[in-house]
Amino acid sequence: MNKHPSTMRAAVLHRFGGPEELIHREINVPEIGPEDVLIRVAYAGVGEWDAFERQGGYAEMLNMNPEFPYILGSEGSGIVIAQGEKVSNVDLGDQVYAPAFLNPNGGFYAEYAAINAKYVSRIPDGLTMQEAAVISGVGITALRGLEDVLQLQQGESILIFGASGGVGHIAVQLAKALGARVFAIASGEDGVAIMKKLGCDAVVNGKDGDISSMARKFAPFGFEAAIFTAGGEAANAAVNCLRKGGRLVYPHGIHPELRIPAGIRATGYNGEPEPEIIARLQRYILRYRLTVHISHIFALKDANKAHVALHNHYSGKICLKVNP
Repeated sequence: MNKHPSTMRAAVLHRFGGPEELIHREINVPEIGPEDVLIRVAYAGVGEWDAFERQGGYAEMLNMNPEFPYILGSEGSGIVIAQGEKVSNVDLGDQVYAPAFLNPNGGFYAEYAAINAKYVSRIPDGLTMQEAAVISGVGITALRGLEDVLQLQQGESILIFGASGGVGHIAVQLAKALGARVFAIASGEDGVAIMKKLGCDAVVNGKDGDISSMARKFAPFGFEAAIFTAGGEAANAAVNCLRKGGRLVYPHGIHPELRIPAGIRATGYNGEPEPEIIARLQRYILRYRLTVHISHIFALKDANKAHVALHNHYSGKICLKVNP
């Protein structure tokens, strides 16, 4: 076993609530079990679902009995510094990344994280430590939606709503990889610029573009498929661009809920991490050189500011710098 400190800095909750409940303080480094690795965290991803967890949403929904101090952080990257005796898929010193959704040992908003090795992967070539930290949550969610639930086929037309957000900008890259024709509805000029860089077939600014006339040009008979990562007025208008019998998927938890017209098959799903889809995402990252756009990087001690930023306009992902 490598020697490591017994205490660490972390952004912790002493109770659920607003961003101001995230307190930067010293706590004990988590213990590892036989199937765990201890990661010296480099970067932690800040997921849009982290706010729901911070407010106690999952604890209530899943009837959990949370223990405080409570550490958020459902994804991150770093270096393996200790491992349980049953771990064989990664080695000491490896640069790794992992999803850690509702991890019983605490999340990645800390200098060290203890994660079950089945969720941990070596960082693939071409992905920076920073990108790796923020790709797993949105990557798994996008991949599950497009490949497993939507079963997107080559040559199909797909409308991606919320395309410049975290899940959306990975969904755009995966839909292109699957051979679909991609019509992206992005948010703001910054979002539109990212979509153009990612090679979308068409992109419209949802804030001011005339979605329906551009959509009709792109898919005169309506879209065959769609993924929505946000709700609201513009989203409900965009739903009407699908053809009768069109397929629409959305990750659970988007607000306000979508208004789905008759004749459209809509399916909500969860982006839960499991070893099979983590390995599949890894293959896509390598083969198609997936990239992640990071719009803001905050220090660990400013996790509360990162959570305020979650509620403002941004493209791509937000990230915490922990141990550079």
